[in-house]
Amino acid sequence: MKSLLTRKVFSNIVVALTGSDASIMAVKYAIVMAKQYHCKLTAVHVVDTATIKYLTLTKIFVQEEGIEYEKNLEKNGERYLKFVEELAHAKGIKVECVLRKGAIYTEIINVANEHKADLIVLGGWEKDVKSGNILGQSHKEIMANSNCSILVVKEPDTDKIYKSA
Repeated sequence: MKSLLTRKVFSNIVVALTGSDASIMAVKYAIVMAKQYHCKLTAVHVVDTATIKYLTLTKIFVQEEGIEYEKNLEKNGERYLKFVEELAHAKGIKVECVLRKGAIYTEIINVANEHKADLIVLGGWEKDVKSGNILGQSHKEIMANSNCSILVVKEPDTDKIYKSA
C-alpha cells in the first residue's frame, strides 16, 4: 500500500454532465485534469426520472407526457455523452460515458462509488438560475453525501485551458 505522501491525490474522476454550459465547462476541466494527472475519467448523465415521476403523480404530467419527456431526455443525454467523447478524443483521453436514470444526486454518487472515484467534478451554478432549482439541490446533495472530494468548476478561462492542453 502506498503511503499517503507518495500516492496520487486522485486517480479516478467522475464528471457530472447535464448539458448546461456550466457542466460542459466542468467536462472540459475534467478532461484537462485527466490528461495532466493521468487519471481515469467517467462522464455521467442522469435522466431525472425521479422528477418525472413526481410530476406525473402530482398530475402536472399525464403518464404519456412523462414517458415522452423521459425519451427526449434520454436522447439528449446520449447526444451530450457523445459530445463528451469527442471532446476527450480531441485531447487523447479515454472517457467512459454512463447514462443513468433516477434521482440526479443518487445516481452520480452511485457511479462515483462504483468507479471508486476519488473526485467528482461539477459545473458551477448558473448565475441566471434560481439557487433552489433541482440542479442546485442535486449539487448540495452530492456535496453532502459523497464519499469523495468534490470540485466545483467556476474557472472563467476553462475554454482557454482546454484548448491549450
